[in-house]
Amino acid sequence: MDGDPGALDAALERARRWSPFLANLVEREPDTVARLGQGLADPLLAARVDDADMPVARRLRIERRRLALTVAIGDLAGRLDFRVATRALSDFADYALDAAIAEAVAERMPGAAPDGFAAIALGKQGSRELNYSSDIDPILIFDPATLPHRERDAPEEAAVRIGRRVVELLQARDGDGYVLRIDLRLRPSPEVTPIVLPAEAAISYYESQALPWERAAFIRARAAAGDHVLGRQFLETIRPFVWRRALDYGTIREIRGISRRIRDHHAQGQAFGPGYDLKRGRGGIREVEFFAQIHQLIHGGRDPGLRAPATLDALAALSAAERIDPADAAALAEAYVLLRTIEHRVQMIDDRQTHQLPEGEALDRVASLHGLANGAELLDLLRPHVERVGRVYDSLEGEGETRVALSQTGAERDLAQAGFADAGAAARLVESWRDARYPALRSAPARAALEAVLPRLIAGIGAAPDPDRALARLDTILARLPSALNLFNLLEASPKLTELLSTILCHAPTLAEALARRVELIDGLIDASALAPVGDVPTLAAELGRREAGDDYQRLLDHVRRVVGEKRFALGSQIVAGASDPLQVSAGYSRVAEAALDVLAQAAIDEFSVRHGRVPDSELVILALGRFGGGALTHASDLDLIFLFTGDYMADSDGEKPLGAVTYYNRLAQRVIAAMSVATAAGALYEVDTRLRPSGAQGPLVVSLDGFAKYQREDAWTWEHMALTRARPVFGSPGARAEVQAVIDAVLAGDRPARDIAADARKMRADMAAHKPPAGPLDAKLLPGGLVDLEFAVHSQQLLHRTGFDPDLRRAIGALAEQGLASPALADAHDFLTRLLVTLRLVAPDAQPPGPATRPVVAHAVGAPDWEGVLASLDRHRQEVADAWAAAAGKQEDRT
Repeated sequence: MDGDPGALDAALERARRWSPFLANLVEREPDTVARLGQGLADPLLAARVDDADMPVARRLRIERRRLALTVAIGDLAGRLDFRVATRALSDFADYALDAAIAEAVAERMPGAAPDGFAAIALGKQGSRELNYSSDIDPILIFDPATLPHRERDAPEEAAVRIGRRVVELLQARDGDGYVLRIDLRLRPSPEVTPIVLPAEAAISYYESQALPWERAAFIRARAAAGDHVLGRQFLETIRPFVWRRALDYGTIREIRGISRRIRDHHAQGQAFGPGYDLKRGRGGIREVEFFAQIHQLIHGGRDPGLRAPATLDALAALSAAERIDPADAAALAEAYVLLRTIEHRVQMIDDRQTHQLPEGEALDRVASLHGLANGAELLDLLRPHVERVGRVYDSLEGEGETRVALSQTGAERDLAQAGFADAGAAARLVESWRDARYPALRSAPARAALEAVLPRLIAGIGAAPDPDRALARLDTILARLPSALNLFNLLEASPKLTELLSTILCHAPTLAEALARRVELIDGLIDASALAPVGDVPTLAAELGRREAGDDYQRLLDHVRRVVGEKRFALGSQIVAGASDPLQVSAGYSRVAEAALDVLAQAAIDEFSVRHGRVPDSELVILALGRFGGGALTHASDLDLIFLFTGDYMADSDGEKPLGAVTYYNRLAQRVIAAMSVATAAGALYEVDTRLRPSGAQGPLVVSLDGFAKYQREDAWTWEHMALTRARPVFGSPGARAEVQAVIDAVLAGDRPARDIAADARKMRADMAAHKPPAGPLDAKLLPGGLVDLEFAVHSQQLLHRTGFDPDLRRAIGALAEQGLASPALADAHDFLTRLLVTLRLVAPDAQPPGPATRPVVAHAVGAPDWEGVLASLDRHRQEVADAWAAAAGKQEDRT
């Protein structure tokens, strides 16, 4: 024997002494034993029988016997780790199943390839994690159009006969043993369906009738044998059934229910000790797998990187994506390997598919096979891992949380104790929900879900600063929803989410209104990253632009709207929860918008060019202006855009239906605007404002870069140059962006008509004040001394002195202050007013003072100690801005 003969000899000795099954194989396969050192390099190849005349069934039985011996000794000797051992067992199952299908087809149709007949591996075969002594759980499907069959046979009959023969070839026993045990009960409705299903019928079932647990089963599905093309097409078709973006939390409840039922049904094996069920016991293998699968179903619809079939890979991916605690992931992985390894030892004794630790001397035998002294030592090895798995899995149930016992008869008393000031009104609302006043509450599952979540929901809302207002806003949401089932299931699944929702309902009517329109927005808050800053533009664009097989342009529009909606909702929630600085949130809003524009503009170009081609040596460039140009949006901001194109305006596109450049880009810009603004089934995105383009609403939607430069140099008004101070190219190649930026820089530096900037600015501000007065006493934008006055003061100084240009208003203030052209105090004024504006867009969009419970939220957001501090800071900063604007507005004419 090659390799480490000492380790292999010791493993062989333990196998002979403690495992009757392995001892028998050692006696029957002396050649395999002699070549163990070489065979461990490729166990599947080493097991092959090179005899073309041997019947397939006998050959597979002998090969399975050889593989079982090679893997067992390699495992016991430490030469094959868990992953390698289970992969070898799984690969053999694929190989044997494929060979059996080919043989079954050839017996009926000699020479025919096994087209139109596929085996979909589920469970541990699907994830390539088969047990040492395991059955396989395939779903067998066929395509009537391509399945080889005799003329007198209907395809359905032929498929069933082939399936039965496959089972017989693999499962029948004789003196050589057997190949594989097969369980076909995971197919749709096994009690009434044939063992082989038409692919279309199976697809129809999964799209319309499948049970929640079947989604979890398909996490590990894989085309394993037979017609792989058919198998892969089938799995691709049902992918949306498995990986849903808007998660049905009833699935999570169902999986947890399965776990609880397993614990109840196998109660005898739950307690750790002799007789413990390694697979189904509390803290066992199944709970590690369910823990990973639950989190995969929660997050995998949005993140394809989490769709790993194997449990260890899934835990690693979830940990890397920060969906689960890395320490928990490491502990679960370590426990999983150990539990599965001991499960293998139990099965190696007699080649039985058992998962239960034996008792007495039989337990000592398992321990000895593993290389331990006795059963007690084995239990000591397992105990801490089992206990850790149990604790981690139990944490999914939210044990120890606060709930309110909300009885049908004493609801008013319970609500008063929970913290509601008007318990009578709150009780009437809850009673109306229970009476199914709204359509969302009229189905039996919705009412059951309501009763399940009410204790937690009332406890969470009752702990909010203004529970009565929060409950009223929840009532408004329920009145508008077509179904409340998923919302209730989600809240039951996530106690922390209930607390955050209560805060949102209490303080943020803007977010509550958004939630009433699209309740699935709350899905984005389940992620651990929901209260963290959003990524940079390239990272966000990669997420927004992620497409899967079969996704078309319309699906991309929906996908971007869903993700942007969730990002904006989460960003607003960060302010309400006090988790982020509104300045950072404002910048986050802008990065999300820029990423959406980048993805959708490129998609619109690609779609448009299919018919119209491209204009040679020319491209679209998009300028952002206003708050978008400055990278500081609010939740309600629209996008100020100017569309330009480079190259020759007389050129034509090169497509099947060519267009002149001007027509081409004007139609293309309309497509981009529609992609960014038209509401789809997934909701709206952004309002787009193009009135800052040359000649305003009377001008063409898109102009050439040369035309834009000429207009800015010769015809633009002061207000247009003021807008240009915050212009920023946000779409186009680096070279094209640089060309546009060079034009902007030249115009701002003085290549523009001489104007009386101060007089023009005064008139513009007066006209704006007359036509658009402040919305309320807290309008940080339009109040005298507000952000608009600050912008006028800064832009006037920039244009007058041709310096301090930066789309970021705060950096521009800093640049002017360094040259003595602005007070350094304006930077603090800018920060305060921007924080106030961004926050009030969420909690007081009418710019009126919010309720007493919400005022501390505003104070925290702007960095004030209390509400009085907010008002005092507002007065002080307004005066600073007013002084700066008065000084700038009094400057003399620009004589350049």
